Amino acid sequence: QVQLVESGGGSVQAGDSLRLSCAASGRTFSVYTMGWFRQTPGKERKFVAAINWTGIRTYYADSVKGRFTISRDNAKNTVYLQMNSLKPEDMGVYYCAASRPRDSGLEYPGSYDYWGQGTQVTVSS
Repeated sequence: QVQLVESGGGSVQAGDSLRLSCAASGRTFSVYTMGWFRQTPGKERKFVAAINWTGIRTYYADSVKGRFTISRDNAKNTVYLQMNSLKPEDMGVYYCAASRPRDSGLEYPGSYDYWGQGTQVTVSS
């Protein structure tokens, strides 16, 4: 069992940066593949980024490549999402998710076993 708690959301201007954090409970955090998704009202959750358990392999949605960076600190049971050059279209509720180890299907919410409660990111132009 893994419990996830996101933090770091807020309201910013376009072009600003935010860093989201996701703190996980459970001694087996280090074996999970971790992902970030974004959801806007009335829409399905969309994949943003994922990172494998070692932190060596990372995956990004095309819309955030070059602007967002996912990382993890297994000693702190925490995964991060550094978001730079934010755009209004990045706005939404960001969810952290954990998946048993896998290297495919990471863009699908159904591939993940545990979810956090979400943190709101608002970007004004």
